[in-house]
Amino acid sequence: MSRDGTDPAASPSSHPHSGFASLLVTQFFGAANDNILKGVLGFAVAAGGIWAASLGDGGQGWVGLCLTLPFIAFSGWGGQIADRTSKRDLTVGLKIAEVAVVAVAGAAFLLGSVWLAVFAMVLMATQSAFFGPVKYGMIPELVRGSRLSGANGTINLFTNLAIIAGTVAAGPIYDALAPPVEGRGVSGWAWLPGAVMVAVAVLGVVASLGLPRLRAATPELRFDWNPVGTYWRSLREMARGPLLATTLAWAFFYLIGMLVLLILPDYRELLGTSAAVAANLLGVVAIAIGVGSLLAGVLSGRRIRPVLAPLGGLGMAISMTVLAFAPRDAVTVGVLLLPLGLAAGFYIVPLQAMLQKLSPDERRGRFLGTANAISFVASSGGSLLFLACRRGGMPADRVFLVAAAASLVAAIGLGLWWWRVGRDQCAGRLSAPADPS
Repeated sequence: MSRDGTDPAASPSSHPHSGFASLLVTQFFGAANDNILKGVLGFAVAAGGIWAASLGDGGQGWVGLCLTLPFIAFSGWGGQIADRTSKRDLTVGLKIAEVAVVAVAGAAFLLGSVWLAVFAMVLMATQSAFFGPVKYGMIPELVRGSRLSGANGTINLFTNLAIIAGTVAAGPIYDALAPPVEGRGVSGWAWLPGAVMVAVAVLGVVASLGLPRLRAATPELRFDWNPVGTYWRSLREMARGPLLATTLAWAFFYLIGMLVLLILPDYRELLGTSAAVAANLLGVVAIAIGVGSLLAGVLSGRRIRPVLAPLGGLGMAISMTVLAFAPRDAVTVGVLLLPLGLAAGFYIVPLQAMLQKLSPDERRGRFLGTANAISFVASSGGSLLFLACRRGGMPADRVFLVAAAASLVAAIGLGLWWWRVGRDQCAGRLSAPADPS
């Protein structure tokens, strides 16, 4: 076994392209399914939705909490399991579990049960919580260190293409489920969400079978059933260097991302349009983040360039300020969402690559699991902030101002940290020799 715990027969030098390609496709189908379920359920509980009365104004904020809380609860266990077990075997098992989860979601729409649908959302988030440390921990085992920025840019592009596919599909699926016709309830297409999600989940299982054999990084690790203990030990180790500050900056992205994801479904009512149009706005953000991530990876070359992160944060702040006062027109909003997504890609890619590069091989799963948990604490904060703003009478588009102010503070803070502390802490650790291949 090699020092990083991989199988020599499946090392980055022998299967760099096929293994990473399988991970990309597997991640694509999983992220698409997440967003189909989240999108259809979000439209159902948002203003004017078939279940709007069940959760009240800003009801999609509660759906957001159902998505984030399992990550906080289970990412610690997921990180330990990722270190103890073959990440390839874990991926296949988790993809098979996804088939069962989306079958439950399909039953919820057939039965017209908002609470069963919410339960399915919790199950989906739990499955994703275990997959997060596996997915991000696998990247350094499948690609060379000098290509981490490019690999993260590529996987973010594929993830956001999947978000586009899922969110854009969610609009028409919801409109088929509950046509926007006065006085009509659920249609005879109630079977459609489940059928689509099961088909996508099966494709994810097939894609995962193409991953190369990978050995466990730390098979002798003793499992700790107390996830808080895992988080605490990891945080203490991360605080000895730049990892904790990097994690906090990375997590902030998910607070802003949750706010944006909760704001846009309400444009269905703000614009007086269909769920499909609102879903297209989510798709615009997703493709822009994907393109921004790819550009950040290309500009980074064979290095990790942390300076891109505060620049991206500043770009997000400016874009969201403009969006808060933009005319309520679908084309205008769609155009203004493009620079927001591009800036977000620049923000997230270097931080994601830093987390992977700076985490020690034998503890990478636990560190990434802890980072995942913190990111979803931030996401939960975004859901609660959205609920507070909406319950306080703030129009959904004005919530962009709150997000813009937070982004500006984060950009300034991250820039100052990197200039005064981060450069010295990371000196020589983020560069890698040129890859001869």
